[in-house]
Amino acid sequence: MKKGILIVALFSAFLLKAQEHPNLILTQEGVQKIRENLGEVPFFDSYLAEIKAEVDAEIETGIHVPTPKDMAGGYTHERHKKNFLILQKAGVLFQILDDQVYAEYVKEVLMEYARIYKSLPIHPQPRSYARGKIFWQCLNDSNWLVYVSQAYDCVYNFLSKKERKYLEKELFRPFADYISVTNPQYFNRIHNHSTWGNAAVGMIGLVMEDEELIQRALYGLKQDGIDANAKDNDGGFIKDETGKAGFLANIEAPFSPEGYYTEAPYYQRYAMYPYLLFAVGLNNMRPQEKIFEYKGGVLLKAVNTLLNLTDSNGAFYPLNDAQKGMSYFSRELVSAVDIAYHYGNQNPGLLSIAKKQGKLTLDDAGFSVALAIAEGKAVPFEKQSMELTDGPQGKQGGISILRSGSTEEELNLVAKYSAHGNSHGHYDKLSFSLYHKGEEVLQDYGLARFVNIDQKNGGGYLKENTTWAKQTIAHNTLVVNETSHFEGKYAIGSQFHSDKYFSVLSANGNQLISAKENNAYKGVKMHRTLLLIEDDRLDNQLILDVFKVDSKDKNQYDLPYHYFGQIMSTTFPLESQASLLPLGKDNGYQHLWLRSKAKNGKPLNQLSWFSGTTFRTLTMMNTPEDEFLFTQLGANDPEFNLRNDSSFIIRRKNTTATLFVSAIEIHGRYSPVSEIAINATSSIKNITSTLDIAAYTAITIELITGKPIQVFLSNQDSDENQKHAIEVNGKKINWTGPYLIQTIK
Repeated sequence: MKKGILIVALFSAFLLKAQEHPNLILTQEGVQKIRENLGEVPFFDSYLAEIKAEVDAEIETGIHVPTPKDMAGGYTHERHKKNFLILQKAGVLFQILDDQVYAEYVKEVLMEYARIYKSLPIHPQPRSYARGKIFWQCLNDSNWLVYVSQAYDCVYNFLSKKERKYLEKELFRPFADYISVTNPQYFNRIHNHSTWGNAAVGMIGLVMEDEELIQRALYGLKQDGIDANAKDNDGGFIKDETGKAGFLANIEAPFSPEGYYTEAPYYQRYAMYPYLLFAVGLNNMRPQEKIFEYKGGVLLKAVNTLLNLTDSNGAFYPLNDAQKGMSYFSRELVSAVDIAYHYGNQNPGLLSIAKKQGKLTLDDAGFSVALAIAEGKAVPFEKQSMELTDGPQGKQGGISILRSGSTEEELNLVAKYSAHGNSHGHYDKLSFSLYHKGEEVLQDYGLARFVNIDQKNGGGYLKENTTWAKQTIAHNTLVVNETSHFEGKYAIGSQFHSDKYFSVLSANGNQLISAKENNAYKGVKMHRTLLLIEDDRLDNQLILDVFKVDSKDKNQYDLPYHYFGQIMSTTFPLESQASLLPLGKDNGYQHLWLRSKAKNGKPLNQLSWFSGTTFRTLTMMNTPEDEFLFTQLGANDPEFNLRNDSSFIIRRKNTTATLFVSAIEIHGRYSPVSEIAINATSSIKNITSTLDIAAYTAITIELITGKPIQVFLSNQDSDENQKHAIEVNGKKINWTGPYLIQTIK
């Protein structure tokens, strides 16, 4: 009898614990700690006051739940978006300030949504493969539920049992069913879209203690009746090749072991919010899942990875589909930094990022960060040169970031030799971009889209994203026969990845990244080696670009460099164009106006331009038949959807195997105040290839002053312990490893 009473008592205690609220993101323990320290932690107090003023002003305007009709950027879209953001904040304010005004507001808004939700038709804008009811796509509906589930958790105990039952029956359960059961092509997928859907269903399931929803979120819908090979309209498969779906599969498949997300940083930033918020909820309410240990703790590693995928200003490198200017100042990264600090190893470098962000999450994690900053624990977040593998096991190529110089003069070279990147990938194998002091020197275009600007296609992707931004010519890499890599076809490109050949990353000294691509074009093998070379005679490290191409067939090769700035000089005469004509007809060429061109006759040429406060010079080793093309974006773009960016293209026709060698200098400075130009010309006198065979390539760089720099590359053996011996111009050269850089004595 006593045993039975004990079991009942334990079960009752378990139920009471399970029903504690809030316990999703903000916990009861966290609320108590925050209340006890109000007025004592300046960063938290000031941001709390800012959020209170924002929510108070919104409450004064009343309840606004309009009938959905607009695309992104339109009134109804932005109104419902503001609603979910304000609801989440109001719920938190209720808990922290213990003021029922905020709970009443949350309750009234949720009741209005519950009143209309079931009767709402599918959103009238037929633009998405999975249309929502409140928004034009299920993705945004999932955004709504991720945020609102937090608000519901905060006011859960304020509501009566009858009110909770009504909200769950009329709003939350139908909402969760709609974005999952009704839209399996959205929910059962490996993509950032599905991550939002999985998290939305899982988080509201945790608050409602609905085990069916929680299991659905973690493992996806049952596969009966779902085509395992089906694709959505965005080009992505509904499930990965293992047949798995759900939140755990969306952690397993897209992330590499280091936390690189295959869609690249822009969408990784976007997806980190649902990844981490649902993870926090699971950690708090279902600790047995050990979610922060899943796949080697990859979710918390991913935050560090994302922060390293930013330039000197904190902006994410625009790899694949990416809007330029997105940075770690976004609300998703504010949350990610706080969570990574609180639930991770409390890296004090994260605190300096939080200070720069100037914002916090008003919960356990945000308070932990604010308190640590108040205690003086913040140290600078040190970015380093690093490699990030791609693919679930890290075996599908990757990204390398080579960094040099002080924070004020930082040089970043970002080399891309990754997998395609799901439906957001671009056709740019072996591409790279270059930054100096946070300014683009050689750019990656990013995406062709004006996010949430209604005038531009409702804020959605523009057709030029396919016809230009994804095409190979839009990137700093080789184009063969004016055709994009893998014919610009997702079904082909998604099957392949490039491979790192070798790399040398160092805080000081020379750095290299070398990678190969053998599948982008039939019968063409590409091998690119990018080097940052230290030399006291140069203002900054010298970037050397060695692009070796092997083919038995004659092809046309175009190697573009997408630069910013004003042309200063060329060593070749330019031919003016009587009229502007597109450079080609397809694969992105149709968008390029041919502004000027030149024919070469010399083995060495230079192009100099100016941007910001510095000069840049491209020094090229050429063949006599090379052509130089100066282009500008804008052709076949009647709606002005593309920027008027400039490009320089080295064209080499009727060629089989060949070698492109170029050097990029960032040098000198100019002040418009003093009107004095310092070191405005190149330090390079000549570049020659003293050897180029299948096994080895040797390059000599002659500077205007001092001795030449020699670079020797092993093209077929990257073993760091392999010894090499070659003869160049009658001299024997010996070294160990895949490369040698030396100054001739």
